[in-house]
Amino acid sequence: MSLTSAVAPLRARWTGLPGREKNLIRLAVLLVLAFLLWQFSVAPALATLRSADAQAQALGAQLQRMQAMQSQVQAIQKQPPLGFDEAVRALTAATKQTLGATAQLGVAGERASITLKEASPDALAEWLVQARLNARSVPVEARLVRGATPGGTAWNGVLVMGLPAAR
Repeated sequence: MSLTSAVAPLRARWTGLPGREKNLIRLAVLLVLAFLLWQFSVAPALATLRSADAQAQALGAQLQRMQAMQSQVQAIQKQPPLGFDEAVRALTAATKQTLGATAQLGVAGERASITLKEASPDALAEWLVQARLNARSVPVEARLVRGATPGGTAWNGVLVMGLPAAR
């Protein structure tokens, strides 16, 4: 069956319709085409346009955070290297000042082990920043367990920090 033979009954039916019905069918087809154009062409573009400002603000904030981190890294890289004894002193001071009685520090070789007992998350975060900046020490190993206390969340476990080589 060819296309022309399949369309022939439709064409005959079309020619037999009164002018008013033909106009109504043309209007219906036009409305369907307008809806499809809107749905698949205009609406997605408008949605993208509406969300562009929010996305630009989010990307701007992310860029600012990344630039702040970049400046922190550059500041750390510009600091003179620390000796082993200075790093241990800085790590000990940070531990006593920030974590207090919730932590015990032990040094073995070029590593420092910090045993935590019910350390608060904020204090631990602040201590990690101080360890990185002041003692130039980073975690090498972490075995931490989050626990619940009457005051909220607390951390228990051991952090092993890398120290500069002894001179």
